[in-house]
Amino acid sequence: MTGPTQLPLLFLDVDGPLIPFGAAPEQYPNGHPTYQTPRDPRGARSNPLLARINPAHGPRLTALPCDLVWATTWMDDANECIAPRLGLPRLPVVIWPQPSDVDEQDERDGIHWKTRPLVDWASGRSFAWVDDEITDIDRAWVSAHHRGHALLHRVDPSRGLGDADYAALNEWLHTMRGTPSSHDAA
Repeated sequence: MTGPTQLPLLFLDVDGPLIPFGAAPEQYPNGHPTYQTPRDPRGARSNPLLARINPAHGPRLTALPCDLVWATTWMDDANECIAPRLGLPRLPVVIWPQPSDVDEQDERDGIHWKTRPLVDWASGRSFAWVDDEITDIDRAWVSAHHRGHALLHRVDPSRGLGDADYAALNEWLHTMRGTPSSHDAA
């Protein structure tokens, strides 16, 4: 059920948007920026990639007018390892279905394996999806198969979420809510 008081969903991937990877070695002195955080989530010492997560993402994400949902292969580990680092509460998690013949056909058609499950999960509710693997094929499929509004926002995985990404999300989410947008989502 959708309604005027229901916030849009924001499906959030981890690898790429929150944990940058693949940057040219000269872009950063040690390959990627690293961040210190007073929070030491479970598994932080065993996974050096967690140090790439900028804790400033937490306040920026919670300032957006949406309901955050993990849409990542980290699944519930995102609540255990990522959320504490960002100061986020436990978030709902999309549970990915087992691969099927439909998924194999989607892959042959160039549709990302997350696309169909996210549209199903949203169940007509407006949503933004932040990922580093979104293509125009996914956008076209969602436009044809989702009855609500959707923004499929691709993030450059070598940089992760940045100011321009937050401005685009903030603008779209405020448009969905029918409220004036503040370009400062920080």
